[in-house]
Amino acid sequence: MRVLYVSDVYFPRVNGVSTSIRTFRSDLAACGVESCLIAPDYAAEKSLPEENIVRVAGARIPRDPEDRRMRYGALRDALARLRNESFDLVHIHTPFVAHYAGLRFARKLAIPCIATYHTFFEEYLHHYVPAMPRTAGRWLARAFTRSQCRQLDALIAPSEAMRRTLIDYGVATPVHVVPTGLPAGRFKRGDGARFRRDIGIAPATPLVLYVGRVAFEKNIDFLVRSFKTALSLEPSALLLIAGEGPAQASIRALAVQLGIAASVRFVGYLERDSVLLDCYAAADIFVFASRTETQGLVLLEAMAQGTPVVSIAALGTTSILAGERGAVVVPEDKDAFAQAVVSLLHDPRRRARLSLEGREYAQTWSSLRMAQRLAAVYAEVNHGHATTAAQQI
Repeated sequence: MRVLYVSDVYFPRVNGVSTSIRTFRSDLAACGVESCLIAPDYAAEKSLPEENIVRVAGARIPRDPEDRRMRYGALRDALARLRNESFDLVHIHTPFVAHYAGLRFARKLAIPCIATYHTFFEEYLHHYVPAMPRTAGRWLARAFTRSQCRQLDALIAPSEAMRRTLIDYGVATPVHVVPTGLPAGRFKRGDGARFRRDIGIAPATPLVLYVGRVAFEKNIDFLVRSFKTALSLEPSALLLIAGEGPAQASIRALAVQLGIAASVRFVGYLERDSVLLDCYAAADIFVFASRTETQGLVLLEAMAQGTPVVSIAALGTTSILAGERGAVVVPEDKDAFAQAVVSLLHDPRRRARLSLEGREYAQTWSSLRMAQRLAAVYAEVNHGHATTAAQQI
């Protein structure tokens, strides 16, 4: 089987969508599924070379220095050049230009078209369009989602919670739950001591870590406010934020405002296959408080390195955190979160137990296993489409 992937984002833009696409494409090859990806060209920004990628000229997006908007004419031309190639299915990963161009391409070739619902948009709009009332934003996001989903042959949800959300929206298109798994490389043990040494953190410093986009919807301000409370109980602790994004200036300003700037460090994006693994391994605790994750892959990445997790459970993260293996789940309460962090910092035996549990649990989220599930969905959708077409003849 040959599948065309279309996405408005990909590496070097670091986020969950990019990670999911790369992970699945790599493992699908072992399942007999070949893929070609169309994604934006980020010009001067460089990423690892990969086969079967068509880069499309992009334009900058106002007030968003990271992203690019694929130029529609260039995208149309790129797809036209692929029209004579043999594809069995189109898989869309973002709901912008990629959705409409990918859908049109699939219809012209009379092949099925599916999409992965990576992003919980109703909780994003009020961060980026603050003038819009929340109720109006939710209504618009849900109506937009229903409109796009009804055009598709099937949907992929990264978690059961996201599947239920789509059904609650009134989406009637079949929804298959297929999370993104962890590649084998994520289990390679990082060198935490080396990371601490390289960035000047003493071996005995209690280190609390967040990894991910520094974006408003990630609820990092809650983590910083909770950390201020934690510092009153453990003054030597350090909060490390690994990632970049539009909320970085705001989070830095908050740390200054709270008087804890010296205890909060930003290290930017880290190379995923080496330094990031060292960073996870260096931390005593990984913290997370996003309410908008459709899955929450960074939780599993932390567990794979044996780093205990303290997190709220919301939307997609509930699937990963069910059973609290390798993790402590707490309510979104500043004092309760801080107390959970400090209690774990002061209990090395419990951290060791959670570390072992987390590594064992993360192994059950193998990326190859998830790719096999996705390949089965492709086969089912392709068969159903062919059967329907035959019936209409």
